Amino acid sequence: MPRKPEYDRDALISRARDLFWRQGWAGTSLKDLERELRLKPGSFYAAFGSKDALYALALERYAQEGVARMTALADDIGPKAALQTQPRLVAEGTEMPTKACMLAKTYAELQAKDHDLAARASAYLAEMRACFASLFRRAQEMGEIDLKHDPERLAARYQSDLLGLRLTAERGDVDALAIAEDIAADIERL
Repeated sequence: MPRKPEYDRDALISRARDLFWRQGWAGTSLKDLERELRLKPGSFYAAFGSKDALYALALERYAQEGVARMTALADDIGPKAALQTQPRLVAEGTEMPTKACMLAKTYAELQAKDHDLAARASAYLAEMRACFASLFRRAQEMGEIDLKHDPERLAARYQSDLLGLRLTAERGDVDALAIAEDIAADIERL
């Protein structure tokens, strides 16, 4: 009978996500992962199969948590308020390993290599944009945003603004919170 693993797989995926998020795919070696996860090579391969397989799980976790956070925030304070609050949370970014978006970093790093993880990152970015479009649509249904606006276009612009804001916040040479307030003010005028 096989032994039961002596680790929490979900916790390991979260720790790997944070390491990959900080260092990127190429910047994270198997030794880095083994050290961070406190796994020996055999245990690492038994648990995850490969670095790419673990990265895919970490990327999926990142994307799912992002959509879940936005949805929960909208359920709590309303869709328009959530869309206005998110840029402030991004600018503050106190609980993140890095402020730059892991999906965007992955896509930028790996798309030129035609790596499968770049395609996954692109698909997750599309899912996030769909989440934003849904929130804009809900805000329109509630009468908070004028119906003349296309929710898909608003979502694409919003995602672009957030990705730029995340990079600005990461660089730290511009007042990201002021830009976040500008994004929120733009939404208020819709």
